[in-house]
Amino acid sequence: MRFALALFALAAPVAAHAATPITGQWLTVGEKAIVTISECGKGVCGRVTKVLKPNPKGPTTDFRNPDPTKRARPIEGLQILANFTDSGNDWQGRIYSPEAGKEYKSYVTRRPDGRLQVKGCIAFFCQTQVWTPVR
Repeated sequence: MRFALALFALAAPVAAHAATPITGQWLTVGEKAIVTISECGKGVCGRVTKVLKPNPKGPTTDFRNPDPTKRARPIEGLQILANFTDSGNDWQGRIYSPEAGKEYKSYVTRRPDGRLQVKGCIAFFCQTQVWTPVR
């Protein structure tokens, strides 16, 4: 009987661990903007839906983009999170920084306090921000 129970336990499907959902509206660090994260394609993406503190010394466009054809795009409406998929403990994808004009590998995790930990990485060097839910 014990052998049968052990065999059954091994044969039972194991529930896959899923990352906590990250969709919603988020206030970025320094309360500069609101980013809306929603489903898109097979994962989730995020767009700047409201600029709260525009750059006082520069245009409100993606002027640092390395692609000259994209430099006139307004920051408001710009997709900055792309192709994020659930990797079990977090969400992995790409993050674009209009302030730097660069794209980075990114990991996003919903913290127990409800805030979002957003990490952008080059190789093994990472920078982390914490975003707050918009209420």
